[in-house]
Amino acid sequence: MVRILLIAAALLAGGTAARAHDIPDQVRVQAFVKPEGRVLRFVARVPLKAMRDVDVPQRNGGFLDLSRAERALRDAALIWFAQEMELYENGARLAAPRIVDVRVSLESDRSFESYDSALANFSAPRLKNSTELYWSQGLMDVILEYPIASAGSQFAIRPRLERLGIRVQTVLKLILPDGSIRAFDLHGDPGLVQLDPRWYQAAATFVRSGFLHILSGPDHLLFLLLLVAPFRRLLPLAAIVTAFTVAHSVTLACAALGLGPDALWFPVLIEVLIAASILYMALENVLGVSVTRRWVLAGAFGLVHGFGFAYGLTELLQFAGSHLVTSLFAFNVGVEIGQLAALCLFVPLLNFLYQHLPERFLTIILSLLVGHIAWHWMTERFENLAKFPFPAIDGAAVASLIRWVMGLLVLAFVVWLALSRSARRRSSPPGPS
Repeated sequence: MVRILLIAAALLAGGTAARAHDIPDQVRVQAFVKPEGRVLRFVARVPLKAMRDVDVPQRNGGFLDLSRAERALRDAALIWFAQEMELYENGARLAAPRIVDVRVSLESDRSFESYDSALANFSAPRLKNSTELYWSQGLMDVILEYPIASAGSQFAIRPRLERLGIRVQTVLKLILPDGSIRAFDLHGDPGLVQLDPRWYQAAATFVRSGFLHILSGPDHLLFLLLLVAPFRRLLPLAAIVTAFTVAHSVTLACAALGLGPDALWFPVLIEVLIAASILYMALENVLGVSVTRRWVLAGAFGLVHGFGFAYGLTELLQFAGSHLVTSLFAFNVGVEIGQLAALCLFVPLLNFLYQHLPERFLTIILSLLVGHIAWHWMTERFENLAKFPFPAIDGAAVASLIRWVMGLLVLAFVVWLALSRSARRRSSPPGPS
């Protein structure tokens, strides 16, 4: 009997040890970065369950032995923070930090709601050793200090905290020398993040993001393919692509600046409309299309696609720093470069295929294939949209709708006026020489 009990105890202990080394599903790190004088201070809070491969001191019952936890906490801070994180000053990586202090806090503690209260928490009385706290239930607070040349330098960080869990969220706040705060919501490994970027750094980041966004979006690429498939000459292509560009630039900027609808169902509706625009374009290619109607449709559908671009941009705006307008313009430039790159591939490919197959036949087959894909996208996205309750129509919603309709009417009038003048210039006879 005693032997059976000993074996059972060993199995339970082994199971507990195995669970202690499990990778947590979700980990949320709260952190502050503040340069002061010749020191950059990094203050962070992380769940203790994410601190794996650490010799955890325990007392009876498996509770954390707080009287002997200092060494384990410092080891965890060294392994998971000091050795992993990369901080840069003016492009040069900072030297290894000094671990100023570590302590354990309860999950109910709210001191990390601000930098000052988080710092003050380290001066508060420590948890008593009698506190019944398991390692997997507590929080570790740590202060790291990096030597810097000046608080006015330009700083960047690569957190490298993605190994803490399967999904890691890092909520980081930079306290600038003037007291202003810049917040970041990072997921996984975000790469090198410029905490206070210069305008050209923000521009480069957003040009790259816009370029990758258009090339990684199959719905936008398929729409662009159907948009230009029947028209491969320079002037028709220029009119169509310009109309699409101007339209999506307007809604992209408006939505990114917070002027668009903020209801949860609206992004899902936009995804449905994008799929519907591809389906409509496919049907029109099959039935026949004119250049004039195509640029008008390109402008109308461009307004919808602009919202789609904007929702891909929203999370990126945290990297704009104080250069919001520059970043919006740069993102749009990146989108246009991506569109031009796609056109440089589509147009020669279509020209090559049209040399070997009947043009009308190939356009119909291509449009039917893409239309079939768009139909499935539209039905799937509509099912997601149907899960949202029907929005209430109130005064604010009506006013917002009126503003958008008026704005679109003004935009349409300006475009019509510009095209009319251009047409009159082309049709007017040349003056006497």
